[in-house]
Amino acid sequence: MRLFLDANILFLAGYSPTSPVHDLLALQTAGACILTTSAYALEEARRNLQLKGPEGWSASFDIARPRIAVVGEAEAAAREAAAQAGVADPADVPILAAAIQARVDGLVTGDRRAFGALFGRTVHGVTILTLRDALTRVLAEGARP
Repeated sequence: MRLFLDANILFLAGYSPTSPVHDLLALQTAGACILTTSAYALEEARRNLQLKGPEGWSASFDIARPRIAVVGEAEAAAREAAAQAGVADPADVPILAAAIQARVDGLVTGDRRAFGALFGRTVHGVTILTLRDALTRVLAEGARP
């Protein structure tokens, strides 16, 4: 399963070394999933960690970062598809657009304001998932014979 991590999920990786996002990272290390993000999401997470993160946040973030592949920013067609999908915050359109263009199975986000109406729905092949739902799906796929 290929998953795209939103900036707020990346933020959790730096904010708390015990966050469930680290369980997802461990599953990626075990080969159960592939984790991706965009430079846009990485920069947003880094910026927010600098403003709100605890002291030493960069150590947790730096451990997580190499495990996550960075995909290219979305081109016009993917941006248009994302813009029409009903994302509540226009600042999050590039996140969904990059996930669409990367052809991932799911976009993992905790942003209920921007993506809340889309949780559980599939938009241009990308299912919008909470972190808990992503973990459940990855574990279920790993349990299949």
